[in-house]
Amino acid sequence: MEEKTHALSIDIGGTFTDFSLLDLSSGQFTIHKLLTNTMEPDKTLIEGATELLNSSGVAFSALIVIIHSTTLVTNAIIERKGSRSALLTTLGFRDVLEMGREQIYHMYDLQARPAEPIVPRYLRREIKERTTRDGTVLHAPDVEEAAGIVADLVEEGVESLAISLLHSYRNPETEQALKAAIASRFPALSISISSDVAPVINEFERTSTTVADCYVKPTVSRYLTQVEALISKAGYQGKLLVMHSAGGVMDSEKARQHPVRLIESGPAAGALAACFYGNQLDQNDLISLDMGGTTAKTCVIEDGDLSLSNSIEVARVHRFLKGSGLPIVIPVVDLVEIGAGGGSVAWTDQMRLLKVGPHSAGADPGPACYGLGGEEPTVTDSDLALGYLDPEYFLGGKMKLDKDAGLEAISKLAESIGLEVHRVAAGIHEVVNENMAASARIHIIERNKDPRNYSMIAFGGAGPSHACGVARILGIKKVIVPLAAGVTSTVGCLTAPVSFEEVRSLPGLLVDTDWLAVERLFSEMEDAGVAMLRKAGLPVESMASIRSADLRLVGQIHELNVTLPDWPLGGANFGRLEDRFHDLYQSLYSRKNLNIPVQVQNWRLLVSVPQMEVRLQERTPSGDADPRSAVKSQRRAYFKESGGFVDCAVYDRYRLSAGYRIQGPAIIEERESTAVIGPNDLAEVDVFLNLLISIG
Repeated sequence: MEEKTHALSIDIGGTFTDFSLLDLSSGQFTIHKLLTNTMEPDKTLIEGATELLNSSGVAFSALIVIIHSTTLVTNAIIERKGSRSALLTTLGFRDVLEMGREQIYHMYDLQARPAEPIVPRYLRREIKERTTRDGTVLHAPDVEEAAGIVADLVEEGVESLAISLLHSYRNPETEQALKAAIASRFPALSISISSDVAPVINEFERTSTTVADCYVKPTVSRYLTQVEALISKAGYQGKLLVMHSAGGVMDSEKARQHPVRLIESGPAAGALAACFYGNQLDQNDLISLDMGGTTAKTCVIEDGDLSLSNSIEVARVHRFLKGSGLPIVIPVVDLVEIGAGGGSVAWTDQMRLLKVGPHSAGADPGPACYGLGGEEPTVTDSDLALGYLDPEYFLGGKMKLDKDAGLEAISKLAESIGLEVHRVAAGIHEVVNENMAASARIHIIERNKDPRNYSMIAFGGAGPSHACGVARILGIKKVIVPLAAGVTSTVGCLTAPVSFEEVRSLPGLLVDTDWLAVERLFSEMEDAGVAMLRKAGLPVESMASIRSADLRLVGQIHELNVTLPDWPLGGANFGRLEDRFHDLYQSLYSRKNLNIPVQVQNWRLLVSVPQMEVRLQERTPSGDADPRSAVKSQRRAYFKESGGFVDCAVYDRYRLSAGYRIQGPAIIEERESTAVIGPNDLAEVDVFLNLLISIG
């Protein structure tokens, strides 16, 4: 049998697709980057993987694993490019997707438009059935009636069906029976049932999640099948693993069954990479800035761990207003995403104020300087105009940038504002920095934390060019830029454990909890986790599990997830669990409400098995801190602190040795990204060749 010597990670984004090849023996990464073919992302994947492996002299058969993160699911929902879907629900609940929570998400706009349901009303059908809140079946559905309804839907061209019945989280038998009966009659129909997808209380959120799952299931299934066929034909003999939203990976079969879990696949990979580098550098409290071509993501890492949320919104009508999107109840890395990337378009509002994003030029046509037909000024155009980017060295010289086209796009905007071109370019750079800083500040303050107590780690194709500016606004004093920052998210995939979280609802007052019933739920969830790992061919004896509960005060509508201790559950330890909740509540809101009873909504079990140990190559410091040997050129670049354009040294990052110190202003170039060091900043190269930048 051929020795498995390497691991391959692939991250498909809205603008670029990133590749990392890890040598398991040396810890060396070889990287690659391509523009994403948004119409045929599988072709981009196999093309880039083949180019990278061929250039490295590695065969597909020598790969121990291929791990993939993608924005496919999110884009399918946002762009409404999923399958034609229908909903089968309990009589009287046809309109739950439109009724929602009946909350206004914009306090100054009483006519604020809600997110459009994925399934239109004429494809939402009802059946006569009823299960009580304790799981008792009062009225079983007529299977023949349901089959007749589905036959009509199939005649309408429906490819995928969501089944979400009242109180099915307490008793899934009715949904399971309907699924079996319908699947036997309509084998080509893709079916998602809420008791599998999101077995939690709250009809609106559960139904919304199930509908989203069924909407993308055929698309994801076809895509993963195509990818597996392509890599198998190329010689790969292992399993394809896919990054899910909670910062772990699962095998492709599990991803086909639960495609809604992939919604934040790409951003989760970046957050996990930030966590990995933080642990390597003993930086336990970090703010990550992952700025790509379309969006920027920020995530808070505390005590070396990621924070998870139990829900997310997608396809928001107003991107930055909570409540304006479709609720999805899945475990997800707690991060915030804004429309601030290299392709974000600059424009002016009715007051002629300069704005940047959230609209993006994407990969097609892309920024004006790409020369692919784009005419609107973008962040990349401004960075090029300010001298931060070398038009001859974008993607290591594989892609030439047209500086004149970028300047022409900015000049049109400058004319409408009445300012000089370079001032508008600088304004675009500053506005997008302020946007990212404001988003990060709100995210951190909502956690009752101060951003000045954190370091920042910046990556993504555009992140290192903007990190020092964002850090300066937030009062952060240290910025870390990893080597190969443009493809750092792919490192996150390689460090992710194989994991999956199960959840069950058993709502009630914590003091009145039936602890034997809770233990039965955990036993059921553990059995499901073990079955998943065995099916993936993983050693069950290596499985780790974390139990937790979603708790809240009576009268509240949002829960806090509290990790359960190892000691046995039961009345004897009830007080200790309640204390944990109150301590967490106080850390977030600076108060305790000891006179209000605690209520439990859901019980959760996360099972995981570690993949492989990823080690960064460690270099010996050169003993010489003088970086002049790494200077590749000089060019004029704009720095507000210096009053405009100044001569600036440009360094080749691949010639920087451990121990080098670089005083700003400076530009440090590598193939996939460029770091911009301000006039008062100092960059040092550590033993892993990361840049450690002290903000002056």
